[in-house]
Amino acid sequence: MKTNLILSLVVALIAPMAMHASAQNTLTADEQSAGWKLLFDGQTLKGWRAYGKPGTGPEAIGGGWKIEDGLLKKLAGVKGGDIITEKKYTDFELSWEWRLEKDANNGVKYMVTEARPGAPGYEYQMLDDESDRYKTLHAKGKTASFYEVLAPAADKPLKHAGEWNASRIVVKGNHVEHWLNGVKALDYELGSDAVKAGVAESKFKKYPDFGTKLTGHIMLTDHQDEAWYRNIKIREL
Repeated sequence: MKTNLILSLVVALIAPMAMHASAQNTLTADEQSAGWKLLFDGQTLKGWRAYGKPGTGPEAIGGGWKIEDGLLKKLAGVKGGDIITEKKYTDFELSWEWRLEKDANNGVKYMVTEARPGAPGYEYQMLDDESDRYKTLHAKGKTASFYEVLAPAADKPLKHAGEWNASRIVVKGNHVEHWLNGVKALDYELGSDAVKAGVAESKFKKYPDFGTKLTGHIMLTDHQDEAWYRNIKIREL
C-alpha cells in the first residue's frame, strides 16, 4: 500500500514535466493552419548544414552542436562552426526560444549568403547584457540589436542569464522587426539611410550591399559559448 502511494506521487510529479517536454518543438493545429514549419524537431538536425562547407544533413555538421532532452545545445569551448538552414527564405516570420549561460554570447543571423563569408548575414544579437564582460559594450552590440548596425530599445524585457527568452524576427519586403519576450525591440527598413549610416560606422562598411534585401538562409552562430535553443519555427509570408 505504501509502495503504491509512493509510486503514485512519483508519477504525479513526473507526468507534468513529461507533458511539458513533449509539447516542445511541436506545432499546434492553429500554427499549422497559419503556415508555420518547425526548423528543429527536438531529435535531429534535419534541414540544417554547416555554413560554407560541402555536404548537407547532420553528418556534415561539426561536433560543437548537441541535442539533449529535446534541446539544441551549442557546446562551450568546442568549435562546431555556424550552421544554416538548407532552405532559403525571402519574407518570413521566425520565432525561437533561447537560453545563455552567464557571460555568454551568441546570435541568429538571417538573409545569410555564402557569397559574402566575411559578413554572411544580419544578426539578431543574443547576449548576457548584465555581464561585467560587456558593461562597456555599446548598445548596438546588445541583445535584440541588428548587431553593430542598429540598437534595440533600451527598455527591452531581457531575462537573466540561465532563463529562457522568446525571440521573433519578421521580414516583409524591406521592413524588419526584432521582438523579445513579446515586445518589439527594434524595427527598420532594409537599405534605408539609417541602416546605411549604421553600416558605415561598423566593421561591415567594406561590404556595400550589407543591409540590403536578399533571399538567404537562417544561421545559428557559433561563438563557442554555451547556448540552448528550442521551438525554432518559421512561416513564409
